Amino acid sequence: MEIDIISEDGNPMLHRSDVRFEIVHDDATPSRLSVRDSLAAKLNKDSDEVVVHKLDTKFGMRKTVGYAKVYDSPDLARDIEQDYMLDRNKIEADEGAEPEAEEA
Repeated sequence: MEIDIISEDGNPMLHRSDVRFEIVHDDATPSRLSVRDSLAAKLNKDSDEVVVHKLDTKFGMRKTVGYAKVYDSPDLARDIEQDYMLDRNKIEADEGAEPEAEEA
C-alpha cells in the first residue's frame, strides 16, 4: 500500500489540518485502521491524532482516494470529532468526561 498526499490544508481555528490522499493498493480496499496507521506514519503523527473520514474506491480500480483530519493532539480529536467517527477510527472516548457525567 502506497500513500500519496494530494493536498494538506491547515485549519488553525480547530488545531488540525485537512488531508486529501491517494492510495495505490494491490489487493482489496485497505481497512480504515490500516489507512489511518499508514497515514499517521507518513505524517509523523500518533494514530489517535488521525481521523479518516472517507475512502472512495472506484469499481475495478486499484486506487483509493480519501479524506482525513489530522489533529495536533488526541485530546483535540476527542473534543471536536463526533462519537460515531471516533468509534469508526477506534479512538477511545475521553476518559475524563465520563466520571463527571456519572456524578451529576
